[in-house]
Amino acid sequence: MTASETRSQIAVAAPPPPGGDAGLPMALLELELSLDRFSGNKDDFSAFVRTVADDIGGEFLFVLPASGLVDNCLTIAVLRHGQIDGETPTILFVCLEEDGSSIRVEQPGERTTGLVSFAEAFVGVLERI
Repeated sequence: MTASETRSQIAVAAPPPPGGDAGLPMALLELELSLDRFSGNKDDFSAFVRTVADDIGGEFLFVLPASGLVDNCLTIAVLRHGQIDGETPTILFVCLEEDGSSIRVEQPGERTTGLVSFAEAFVGVLERI
């Protein structure tokens, strides 16, 4: 392989993500940028996340103590986002870090599978009411 072949391979763009995945990274970016405005404390966390969820077109589902589900996290706010054009909504977690003054977004993982199931069941109950 020559140097020119290597350069041409580097210049080739990766294929776009499958249909449903294209919107979520943009939603995550929008959510993370909105969360950067947080300057409160644990008492302001829930109301702030609810406002941000409304601003980005997501749904605030509930908030609960982290109880070790997510590392370096005191409280978890559960959001649902992505119900656009028939896409399956995605569950996201906004975590109040243990310092009580900074927050971050987490996507579900192995340790939080049960919490995702609970959130989906919670939504199912709300939709039936």
